[in-house]
Amino acid sequence: MSAAPHNADTKRIELCGTTDVTPGAALKVEIADLTLAVFNVGGAFFVTDDPCTHGPGSLSEGTIEDDIVECNFHNGQFNIRTGEVVSPPCMVPIRTYPALVVDDKVTIEV
Repeated sequence: MSAAPHNADTKRIELCGTTDVTPGAALKVEIADLTLAVFNVGGAFFVTDDPCTHGPGSLSEGTIEDDIVECNFHNGQFNIRTGEVVSPPCMVPIRTYPALVVDDKVTIEV
């Protein structure tokens, strides 16, 4: 299987160091007009939009269990890996970003 072609219009954004997010935790990062949550799920890193799609909650401040985050506002739940809604009242999935670890830094391409 070959790697996806690199789009010349994309740019890599460094979000944080791998040691900045302990396993089972999240970190809120505001950069380049984005407000993101960086999750460490058992040593694997995932990046989503931080704002909940249902209300003013911050997913990086939510409760994390395995690969599920529960919003701190209305207790809706999302799958950290896919962004899919796991539990209402949330109805709209959260946006996810493919995370790359480069030189112990968590990055995304946008």
